Amino acid sequence: MLNPINTDAMIRDGGAHGRFPDEIHEAVGWWLGACLVTTLKAHRIAVAHDGRGTSLLVHQRLCRGAINAQHYACTVLTLRVADEGTLLRAMTELGDVPGARVSTTGPEGEETLSIVLYGPDGKPLDEDTGLAGIRHLIATDRIPIPVNETVKGRIEHYPHPVEQERGTKR
Repeated sequence: MLNPINTDAMIRDGGAHGRFPDEIHEAVGWWLGACLVTTLKAHRIAVAHDGRGTSLLVHQRLCRGAINAQHYACTVLTLRVADEGTLLRAMTELGDVPGARVSTTGPEGEETLSIVLYGPDGKPLDEDTGLAGIRHLIATDRIPIPVNETVKGRIEHYPHPVEQERGTKR
């Protein structure tokens, strides 16, 4: 692992949380995306972020990790900027799929990054629903990688209901 993190301290409370980029960095997004897909055996997930620059960067990495997770050919439906409630509604609309939301708080240079991972039930993952397994994969440098190009997933934009009414895109 090129840039390890303290997995016991950072991967907790439903996802990964820490100061960016000291405790947690953008590669963690890739790792969590790939591990979420393989741990939950997901072929489709929904993802969103809060619109801040760091969140967007990590969100993009998470999406790329998810589409490159072994043989799952996962379709990542990105809502782009969306709050937690909107993401949870989209996860339900999509048939109770897992999801992830990236958010950042604090001033630039002193940001705290949070990547919350959700199970198909819309609840943040806990030790028994996948978080412990994800932590173990990352701690032991066993992040899933693609088997080959033919099983690579894809990223699609998921329209918000408001966008459909207005006929606009974010």
